[in-house]
Amino acid sequence: MKPILALNAFDMNDVDVLGGALERQLRRRAKLFGAASVLFYDRPLEIVRGEGCWLYDADGAAYLDAYNNVPSVGHAHPHVVEAAARQLSQLNVHNRYLHHGILDYAERLLGTLPASLSNISFTCTGSESNDLALRLASSFTGGEGVIVTEAAYHGNTALVTETSPTSFKKGGPPPRVRVIPAPDSYRVSPELLSETFAGNVAAAIADLSNSGIRFSALLIDSIFSSDGIFADPPGFLRAAADVVRSAQGLVIADEVQPGFGRTGASLWGFQRHGVTPDIVTMGKPMGNGYPIGAVATRPEILDAFCARYGYFNTYAGSPVAAAVGQAVLDVIEREQLMDNAERVGAYLKQRLSDLSVRHRHIADVRGAGFYIGVELVDPLDGLPAPDLAATIINQLRHRRVLIGAAGRSGSVLKIRPPLCFSTVNADQLVAALDEALAAAC
Repeated sequence: MKPILALNAFDMNDVDVLGGALERQLRRRAKLFGAASVLFYDRPLEIVRGEGCWLYDADGAAYLDAYNNVPSVGHAHPHVVEAAARQLSQLNVHNRYLHHGILDYAERLLGTLPASLSNISFTCTGSESNDLALRLASSFTGGEGVIVTEAAYHGNTALVTETSPTSFKKGGPPPRVRVIPAPDSYRVSPELLSETFAGNVAAAIADLSNSGIRFSALLIDSIFSSDGIFADPPGFLRAAADVVRSAQGLVIADEVQPGFGRTGASLWGFQRHGVTPDIVTMGKPMGNGYPIGAVATRPEILDAFCARYGYFNTYAGSPVAAAVGQAVLDVIEREQLMDNAERVGAYLKQRLSDLSVRHRHIADVRGAGFYIGVELVDPLDGLPAPDLAATIINQLRHRRVLIGAAGRSGSVLKIRPPLCFSTVNADQLVAALDEALAAAC
């Protein structure tokens, strides 16, 4: 399995061939950041500006952004920018003072969730959200055993890294974490997907018990983004949730990737499956890139945690964070971006599926709304084609279209544009992909 940071990463061993100002900048970055310096593409981009679905490099060239889900309503959206600037000009301080802005935002956000999830705690990142969620689950259940999918990524704190198998370059998660196969709708028939995934969850719970480890939670991203993007059939997660509850465990829905209208039909990814999680986590897309996150849960779960620990996060739920979060919800509603994700996402998915008639390396096109995966294989043996995926991603970059990679081997093209993506943008992406596949194959 390829670590997530290795997917389509620039190799510093190739820096000599670039030359000029780009090489100097890369060497400067490598000197400052060391081994933690990670960049995309065989020729890294210097991005200086964004607007809507477009990014602009230092030379003024425009790139169609079909990758960055964090600026969820579009780069530099005027309403979000104005809300942040206005509040910054008035006040930005921690939330241990009373401020109506964070209360209004909390009520509005909780109003979009199941009624049982009536308490919310704010954070600054999705990593912090998932870290807090795991601590909440452990305090409430008394267990520490966690189940995740085999190529999952849930963040980068010490606790959350342990539940992110795709973060490991060497070794893997500790014994308290059980890793199960993702619900692979390409390789498992739709009729068996729910039963198979639930069976894997049950087996993992039993294995934890046999090892003397008490089960705490199933932590899942309902679009299974890092595993290769598995969205259908809607409802397949219900059986697994029932297994978790019967074992007195909790379901944690990591909505950093599928939340805030990305899957189209609903604001939250878990709603497509008719599941009510015990804990829901959110991250930067809720602030269009501003550092804000949140954890929503039932009062009794939060009470159990607060009886043992204090929790305070200086910049979580600041007045600016609340203003930005409100502005993002405004834009989603006013510009009907959920409907746009469903309508244009379905159009894009069909256009991508049509390409498979001409390009045999496309084995599957799947996803929901504006989260779509295109699985590439060797047509001779059906095996994953990660090298081809890397080539295509770089071919697209040189055609000024930006996407990413996903899946255990990195063979899935990951497409997740801002929610303002249009059918014109979809046609631009498909045309570039058609050219890239023709050139590479």
